[in-house]
Amino acid sequence: MPSTGMDELLAPSKVCEQYPVFSSPQALADLRWKGEGPDYIKTAEGRAGRVFYRRSAIERWLDERTVQTGGRAA
Repeated sequence: MPSTGMDELLAPSKVCEQYPVFSSPQALADLRWKGEGPDYIKTAEGRAGRVFYRRSAIERWLDERTVQTGGRAA
């Protein structure tokens, strides 16, 4: 697995394996297309570019969507 220092890079399939909230690589692609998902890295423009996610970006995205019980409404 590629990594940058301590921040691991994950391919979409690995993101889905490790974070079940993402149902499939296609679901991640849909989020990217809508501009709604976690930040990602694209190695080249167009369809030829591979996509990777920093683990920290996935964690940040999930943290931003975490609702504390007894807190504000979702």
